[in-house]
Amino acid sequence: MKCNASEQCWFVKHVKDCKNNDGFIDYLQGAFCTFPHHLLPLAVILYICWLLLLFLMLGVTASNFFCPNLAAISSSLKLTHNVAGVTFLAFGNGAPDLFSAVAAFSDPRTAGLAIGALFGAGIFVTTVVAGGVALVKPFTMASRPFLRDVIFYMVAVFWTFFILYIGKINLGESLGYIALYILYVFIVIISTVIYSRQKNLVHTPLHRGSPESDLLQDSEDSGILSSNGTIQDYADNEYQPLLPYTESTVQSFLSSINPLDIRKWRRRKWYQKVIKVIKLPMEFILLLTVPVVDPDKEDHNWKRPLNCVHLITGPLTCIMTFKAGTYGLYRISGDFPLWVLVLLVGLFLAGIVFFTTTNQEPPKYHFVFSLLGFLVSAMWISTAATEVVNLLQTFGVIFNLSNTVLGLTLLAWGNSIGDCFSDITIARQGYPRMAIAACFGGIIFNMLLGVGIGCLLQMPGGANVVKLQPEGLLVWILAGALGLSLVFSFILVPAQCFRVSRTYGIFLLLYYMIFLVVALLTEFNIIH
Repeated sequence: MKCNASEQCWFVKHVKDCKNNDGFIDYLQGAFCTFPHHLLPLAVILYICWLLLLFLMLGVTASNFFCPNLAAISSSLKLTHNVAGVTFLAFGNGAPDLFSAVAAFSDPRTAGLAIGALFGAGIFVTTVVAGGVALVKPFTMASRPFLRDVIFYMVAVFWTFFILYIGKINLGESLGYIALYILYVFIVIISTVIYSRQKNLVHTPLHRGSPESDLLQDSEDSGILSSNGTIQDYADNEYQPLLPYTESTVQSFLSSINPLDIRKWRRRKWYQKVIKVIKLPMEFILLLTVPVVDPDKEDHNWKRPLNCVHLITGPLTCIMTFKAGTYGLYRISGDFPLWVLVLLVGLFLAGIVFFTTTNQEPPKYHFVFSLLGFLVSAMWISTAATEVVNLLQTFGVIFNLSNTVLGLTLLAWGNSIGDCFSDITIARQGYPRMAIAACFGGIIFNMLLGVGIGCLLQMPGGANVVKLQPEGLLVWILAGALGLSLVFSFILVPAQCFRVSRTYGIFLLLYYMIFLVVALLTEFNIIH
């Protein structure tokens, strides 16, 4: 930005730090070479629109394709709700944050973006989302799950603060983050088993109605899941045909790839219709490439013609999106393209499945499609997250903003806004405990595995240390504000006998506003 307008394009093309090796689009070259200098504002506007579409794609892929397949996998493994909640469902809800952090940690230049996003999302969720839940539905919090989650998250935050202070993280510390999350899952399982036994004991005829029974009901919440508790829509049952009807193979395929339900379309409001129209192209592509297994449906969402197509498009999508298509264009022995081999294998498997199954009855190995759907949707999320990170880095160059402030604002807001609306909706419908459990369960997953896996993947062979360079005062303000908000919650909530009132919700929202003002004043050097 310090160069003359005529030199900026040359600088972007010839300076090594400007090269983009991970994403599909070179945003710096697009802004400074494709567009003339006087049209740079137009490029910024187009990039903002593209950023919103990427966030929308992250949300659609995670909620409609990634999470259902994870739920199907946990159902196939016969996991309990609590175990599934802190493992597979937490992975589903935190996928955009986790993949964004891993993508940011993959380049030392964008590590500050990952730290800003993880801390920024943490303070956003624990203040704005938790405050919104308290405003919508004041309630009494489940004491033991709350204390457990806050203590674990405080340990994760202050450990990360220490890592930033010493400026490096080694292999053992990266594995320690993952081990701490495994310990968290283990404690959730143990506490669930203990609670179930105590509950069965106090509900025997001898103990039923005793004060201990009431105390146990108040102290533990059966809904301590890391899921965001998306409420299922069962209105489709109303449209079941009265007479038996069998679709042909062609009809089944055409209805399966149609992302628009006319019956639901009529009930949508105008702004919902606008958002749906924007989502239609990405939903169509995702339907063609990602199989979805739904254990709640009678046929487990078996779509024979479409699932056969998934055996071709799914593996192709994986190799074409991994490392920005580098491996998809790889030639075996220098002659035979890898994507052609994957295509031939997919056609062979699709032919076997098509001629050995029927449209009505799912095969015994149908659960394998949930594994394929999990892998393909994870690749889509990873690809979108990489583009988001590269795009935000470009905004940092254009507007002279640090990666930390971009992480704590745009990236954190984009990845958390869906959880914000869903959690508040759950609270409004009478489940505030589930909503507040989702607030803490998801960010524990993001912090521990985001830093642990992100730094672990960055370590090259032979060098077991990753250097982290905090970008000035802002990182310490961010970490300190998050730690202080957790300390406030740890002290004030028990002091109110775990009663969360609207006053406390207003306090959390004001706290976030003050933090945001201080962070922006620091970024623009008004606070030194």
